[in-house]
Amino acid sequence: IWSPLVAGFSAWILCVAQNASNVLQAEQSNWNKYGMMAFSVGLSLYLGWFVSVGVALYWVASNLLAVAQLYLLNWVINPKNYVDYEALEQSKKELEALGNLGGKKRKRFGDPETKREKQDYKKFFSVVNKHLVFYSESNGFYKYYQGMIEYLLENTNLVIHYITSDPDDQIFELAKTQDKIRPYYIGEKRLITLMMKMEADVVVMTMPDLENYHIKRSYISKDIEYIYIPHGMDSLNLTMRTGSMNHYDTVFCVGKHQKEEIEKTEAAYGLPKKTLVDWGYSLLDEMREDYAKLSHKENVVKKILIAPSWQQDNIVDSCLEQILDNLKGRGYQITVRPHPQHVRHRGEFMEQLKLKYEQDKDVEIQTDFSSNNTVFEADLMITDWSGIAYEYAYTTQKPVLFINTPMKIMNPEYQKIDTVPLNILLREEIGCSLNLDELNLLGDKVQMLLERKNDYYEKIGNFVQEYVYNHGTSAEIGAKYIVAAIQRKIKGRKGEK
Repeated sequence: IWSPLVAGFSAWILCVAQNASNVLQAEQSNWNKYGMMAFSVGLSLYLGWFVSVGVALYWVASNLLAVAQLYLLNWVINPKNYVDYEALEQSKKELEALGNLGGKKRKRFGDPETKREKQDYKKFFSVVNKHLVFYSESNGFYKYYQGMIEYLLENTNLVIHYITSDPDDQIFELAKTQDKIRPYYIGEKRLITLMMKMEADVVVMTMPDLENYHIKRSYISKDIEYIYIPHGMDSLNLTMRTGSMNHYDTVFCVGKHQKEEIEKTEAAYGLPKKTLVDWGYSLLDEMREDYAKLSHKENVVKKILIAPSWQQDNIVDSCLEQILDNLKGRGYQITVRPHPQHVRHRGEFMEQLKLKYEQDKDVEIQTDFSSNNTVFEADLMITDWSGIAYEYAYTTQKPVLFINTPMKIMNPEYQKIDTVPLNILLREEIGCSLNLDELNLLGDKVQMLLERKNDYYEKIGNFVQEYVYNHGTSAEIGAKYIVAAIQRKIKGRKGEK
C-alpha cells in the first residue's frame, strides 16, 4: 500500500523543484506548471497500485536523483548568469500585445462575431482570381479610399474585395447597394494568416510597417503589388516609424514633400526604388468640395476650434484649461473637439471639463464627431502637432495657431535625410506657434491671426498648390493607376503562357 504513496510523493517533490528552479519550467503558465504536477502525481498513484514494489521504488529513486541533479547543475552553471531576464520580460509584453490584437476578448464558443469572421475568411479564399483587395483597420479609414472606390465602381467592372477589422464598418451597408463590393470582416489575429496566404494582383492599404511586424507580405503570391495610401498630408519621414514604407512596392504621394522624403530615404539607406505616384489627397478634394457648397457668411462672433492630437503631452493633457481660461470672456465662441481616443480613454476627464465650463456659454466641449461643420465654420484652429491642421488650413485657407507641445517624432532617424519635415516647415507659414511658457500671449496671437485672416487666405492657397498634387482629380488619378497596375499583371500572366 505504501509504494504508490511514496511514488506519488516523490513525483510531487520533483514537480515542486522543477517549477521553482528549472528556468524553462518556471516561465510556464500556472495552468501548465500545476496541471503537469497534478498529472504526474496522479499517474504515479494510479499506476503504483498495479506495478511491483521494485518498479515503484525505481520511480522514487529516479525522481529524487532528478531533483539532486537539477540543483547540482544549477550550482555548477547558474542559469541567472545566462538568461537575460530584462529581455525576457520585454518579450512577454510584446507577446501579450500580440495576444490582445483585435480588441476585446471573445467567448470561446457561440460568439457571433467569431462565427461571422470564420465564414468571411472561408468566403474570401473561396474566390479565385481576385484582382483588387483593399484593407481597412477600422470604419474611419474608408474615407481615404472613398473617392477612388467610387471612381472604380462608376467607370470599371472591377470587383472590389474589401477586408476590414471592424465588424461595424460602413462598407457592409454600402455593399448592400453595390454588388461589385465584396466586404469581409477579419479581426487582426486572423488577418495575420490571411495576409500570409493572400492571392491578388493589387493590395491597397493605409497601414504602414508592412512586413516589419505581424502583418506580412504574401508567402503564396510573390508578385502582388502592395500600394500604400497616406492618411495624412504631412511628413511621412517624421510621423512614421523608421522603415515603415520599405516593403511597399508603390506609394501614393500627397505632394512633392512626401515624394522627396521617400526618394532621399531610399538613397540614404540604399533601398530599392519604389513606384511613387503623384497622387494628391482625395479626402481633401472631397472636403474642399463640401466646403465650397456652404454659404460663407462672416461670423459676427468669431469661432475658435481647439483640436488636439492624441500624442503624449498633447494640449488636452498639458495646457487645455490654461488655454480656455486665457480665451474665455473675450467675445469668442470656443469649441474643444478632442481626439476620439481622448473621449474613449479619458471619458471621465472630458465629463469633468464639461462640468467645469458648463456655466461658460462661450465654451463647448464637443464629443460628437459626426459632422465637419465645426471644422468648416471655425475662423481659427488651435492645435499642437495634429495632422488635422493641414486638413483645416488647406480646406478653408484660414490660419492655425500651433502650441509647441513636445514634437511628435515616430522616426528618431528622421534627420538622416536633408529635408525639413512639412510639420516643421509650415508651422510659421500657415499661422504661428507659441511655446508652453508663452501662453500668456495667447489672446494677442489669436487677435492678430483673426485680423490678418485675409492675408493668410492667399498664402495658404499658394501652399496648397505647391504641396498637394492634382487638385480635384486625385481620386481619378489613383483609381486609374490601380486599373493600369491590374492590367499589367494580367498582361504579364498572358505573356508567360
